[in-house]
Amino acid sequence: MCGIVGIVSTSNVNQALYDALTVLQHRGQDAAGIVTYQDDRFYLRKDNGLVRDVFRTRHMRRLVGNVGIGHVRYPTAGSSSSAEAQPFYVNSPYGITLAHNGNLTNADDLSRDLFRTDLRHINTNSDSEVLLNVFAHELQKLGKLTPTKDDIFAAVKAVHKRCKGAYAVIAMVTGYGIVAFRDPNGIRPACYGVRETEEGGHEYMIASESVALNAAGFNLVRDIEPGEAVYIETDGSLYTQQCADKPHLIPCIFEHVYFARPDSIIDKVSVYKARLRMGETLADKVLRERPEHDIDVVIPIPDTSRTSAMQMAHRLGVKFREGFIKNRYIGRTFIMPGQKLRKKSVRQKLNPIDLEFRGKNVMLVDDSIVRGTTCKEIVQMARDAGARNVYFASAAPPVRYPNVYGIDMPSVNELIAHDKTIDEICEMIGADWLLYQDLEDLITCVNDVNPEIEAWECSVFDGKYITGDIDSAYLEKIEALRNDKTKSKQNGDDEDNGIIDLHNDNEND
Repeated sequence: MCGIVGIVSTSNVNQALYDALTVLQHRGQDAAGIVTYQDDRFYLRKDNGLVRDVFRTRHMRRLVGNVGIGHVRYPTAGSSSSAEAQPFYVNSPYGITLAHNGNLTNADDLSRDLFRTDLRHINTNSDSEVLLNVFAHELQKLGKLTPTKDDIFAAVKAVHKRCKGAYAVIAMVTGYGIVAFRDPNGIRPACYGVRETEEGGHEYMIASESVALNAAGFNLVRDIEPGEAVYIETDGSLYTQQCADKPHLIPCIFEHVYFARPDSIIDKVSVYKARLRMGETLADKVLRERPEHDIDVVIPIPDTSRTSAMQMAHRLGVKFREGFIKNRYIGRTFIMPGQKLRKKSVRQKLNPIDLEFRGKNVMLVDDSIVRGTTCKEIVQMARDAGARNVYFASAAPPVRYPNVYGIDMPSVNELIAHDKTIDEICEMIGADWLLYQDLEDLITCVNDVNPEIEAWECSVFDGKYITGDIDSAYLEKIEALRNDKTKSKQNGDDEDNGIIDLHNDNEND
């Protein structure tokens, strides 16, 4: 999972891009990058780390220009080397940089085709570099010295025909503008907004989530449609065109469960409202299964589950309390490379308030349960704080299958719910009662906010991969890449802290 942003402005965009990436930091904490354009040159800075650590004052001063794109990375299967930080760059044709959120499921085949047929070399293991080269090759095939908007759209159409999987993309073409597009299923989000200048002109921003637009003073225009491309020239002229043959809006439902910020609107769905509904349906399930429940207090696991937990407590008519204090200087355990490190970090990250637990029947609420190791530690923390009974509710259904569309889920054998019943999971995490959201209820929660969405990408819950190209061989390949042993080896062996890129500042911080 990653965050992308692009801006065409009438003044320097470096600070606006930086601010947008900090707002999108929740989408990727592994690496960050910004590239701007001025006087026929790109100015690029990218490296591993948080946005605040990658960009210092000296870097910002060198990121000049009124057009630029940015990226924050949350790596999927593979290496977390700084060589794979984005945006990526190719010099032919024109000079193109690209930032990508998602995952190409046919990246290996495309990489071979690019080398054998298109005569292009891929320098990393990133599917984003593959996508960039596909787009660049299709644009180069047109043979134009000066590309028109129709040429840009033709290249995007060719990308859709060659690439499979999930992708939301922003690319910048030297001297001409930026183009953004979503895959034909709209699995990964992207939207654009406008801001009026004092002179009466218009500036545009494209981003993964609407909250980035709001923070920069841009007004949300709309989401980019599945298969659609948006092209903004450097003078501020904006053009849109549908570039896919059979587009269908089937967005990833996990965005609303976990990844997106609650103040974002994605595909006309308020994430906040969707999570409120998740809390209501969880409460309804409690009342169905245990109408005479003895829950004294509902406590969220910070931070994503807070909205659902609050509404669940309201619906049940019980107290809502903040029972855990979060240390915000500890990274998210979900993305840590090794099981031992992940387990150790839980008590460093959360500290219980004993007063809220002692002698009470506590319902803990989390957005989802993936491995279950964090849940087990949290349940034990609640018991150590004096809870009489510890119940646990997940705002999402059981995560039983791997994700292939850009979410760095663990290997399937490390998913606690993959081959276990609810009772078995409950025993493993040490809870007295475990409650999962039903998938039908989850879909209803988001559809109640926007009934126009006909279907949702729910593969981590139901094992149905909507692109139709996922077989056992592909799943076995990502299984090998995602298990903890492999990740630990990759991260232990990776000593690359430098960066080699066009006009990039390689000084040590």
